[in-house]
Amino acid sequence: MGYEQIAVEQRGRIAVIALNRPEKRNSLSEQMSRELITALKDADRDDAVGAVVITGKGKAFCAGGDLGDFSQMISKTAPAIHREGKESTELFKMGLHLSKPLIAGINGPAMGGGLGLAAMCHLAVASENAQFGTPEIKMGIFPFVVFPLLIRAVGPRKALAMALTGETLDAGQALELGLVHKVAPAGSLEEEVMSLAGQVAEYSPLVLRLGLNAFNTVMDMEFNKAMDYLNTIRVIDFMSQDLKEGATAFLEKRRPLWKGM
Repeated sequence: MGYEQIAVEQRGRIAVIALNRPEKRNSLSEQMSRELITALKDADRDDAVGAVVITGKGKAFCAGGDLGDFSQMISKTAPAIHREGKESTELFKMGLHLSKPLIAGINGPAMGGGLGLAAMCHLAVASENAQFGTPEIKMGIFPFVVFPLLIRAVGPRKALAMALTGETLDAGQALELGLVHKVAPAGSLEEEVMSLAGQVAEYSPLVLRLGLNAFNTVMDMEFNKAMDYLNTIRVIDFMSQDLKEGATAFLEKRRPLWKGM
């Protein structure tokens, strides 16, 4: 499929999705949201893809929502606003439904919806000059759509503080909060991200899928139910061919050839 506002390429077992509106600081338009949803679904279905990277072209990761879309939105009816908001919510749910690791390469400011994209990824590496925030409160908008993702990423108290104050965090603060997992020098971000993606892309697709599904499922479970659920999923892992192959390959000092169940 041809895309206008994102660029997609495959490097080995890694699908790289780049937000491609550098002249607009990669602001998240309705069209970009649709294209991202399609690209993420396609990558998730592709057996040749082991991990997915999201990054931005130019100096920004994603500066937030498109102000052009916003200026049109405020003149619409409540049902129309609700209907169009479903597109954003579908995009930000993608991290919960993907069976492959989703990694953010945050090359610059990640604001509003851009912060949501970073927070929905399973792993995140930030450039040392990256910034993070929800400044829309200053325009009279609460970050409703990205708020659940922010709570998951940094916890309820800090998420609320960020949403209420509109404060901007630098890369070091984001690392301290756990919003990102690593900070890289600006000139080596791509190398760091691709190295991480290449590492996880080589693991068992079955085990990655089981693990990601387990993570998303137990987040909202009562503790005892979560433990029972995880014990059941553990049986699936232990009965798989991949566990046997992984153990054998480790002992034989070779790369495993994953087979699935």
